[in-house]
Amino acid sequence: MKLFFYTPIIVIGAFAALFAVEKLIPLRCNSRARLLSRLVVNGVLSAMAFAVAALVVRPSAVSAVNWASAKPFGGMHWLQMPPGLEFIVGFLLLDWSFYYWHLLNHKLPWLWRFHNVHHIDPELDVSTGFRFHFGEVLLSAAFRVIQVSVIGVSLMTFAIYEIVFQVETLFHHSNLALPIRLERLLNRIIVTPRMHGIHHSQIRRETNSNYSVVFSWWDRLHRTFGFNVPQSQIEIGIAGYTLPEDNKLWNAMIMPFAKQRDYWHKPDGTMPQRKGDQR
Repeated sequence: MKLFFYTPIIVIGAFAALFAVEKLIPLRCNSRARLLSRLVVNGVLSAMAFAVAALVVRPSAVSAVNWASAKPFGGMHWLQMPPGLEFIVGFLLLDWSFYYWHLLNHKLPWLWRFHNVHHIDPELDVSTGFRFHFGEVLLSAAFRVIQVSVIGVSLMTFAIYEIVFQVETLFHHSNLALPIRLERLLNRIIVTPRMHGIHHSQIRRETNSNYSVVFSWWDRLHRTFGFNVPQSQIEIGIAGYTLPEDNKLWNAMIMPFAKQRDYWHKPDGTMPQRKGDQR
C-alpha cells in the first residue's frame, strides 16, 4: 500500500518541524549542554526500534489484517458497517486498545522493564518520541496481531492510524509551548505536550496517568487523567534511574535484563513528591 511508503516521509517531516519549533518556543527549560549526547542515545535506540518495527511488527500486523479480511474475522467484518462509519469506529478502537497496551506496559513488571528505557530519558522533547527499547517493540508485535485481528480493521484504516499514531507520538513528546488556551482546546480531543509531560514525571502517581496516545478521551473515561501540574515543577525521568550513567547507550540497552532498582526513590533515598502530597 502506498500509504506505508509515505509514512517515513511524513514522520521525518513532522520530526524536523517539531525539532526546530520546540527550540524556538520551549515548554520546559531543557539543558543544551547534554542535547547532543541525548540525541545520540535517542537516535540509536529509535533506529533499533524502527528496524524491529519494519522487520517484525508491521509485517505481522499486515498479515493479520489480511488474514482477518479473508476469513472474515473480527468486529468490523461481523458488524458490516458502511465504509465511512467502519473507518471511524475502527480508528477509535485501535486507539482505545492501544491505551490498554500502554497501561499494561506500566502495570506488568516484565513489560515495564523494557518500557522504562523510554521513561529514563532525563529530559523530554521530540527525540524522546521514538526512544523505545527494541525488546518492547518486539513484544508489541503480539499485541498488534491480536489487536487488528479482533477489531477486524481494513488495511487502509490500519495504515492511516499508523501515520496519525506516529505523528501524534512525536507531537505530545515535543517540548513545544503552545498558547495555553489553544492547548486546552486541543486537549479536549488529543494528547498534548503538557498532558504527556505529566506522564513523564518522576512522581509515581503522575507517571501512572495520561496513558492515551492520540485521543485524550480514554484517560478521562478511565479516570487516569492527570492535569493542573505546572511544567516548571515537573522533574522528568524515573527517580531510581537519575544517575548520569543510566542514560548511556549501553546501560539503556541492557537495563531490562539487569537487576531492577527501586524505581520511585532517588539514589540518595529520597522520594519525589508534589508539595502537600502525602501519597
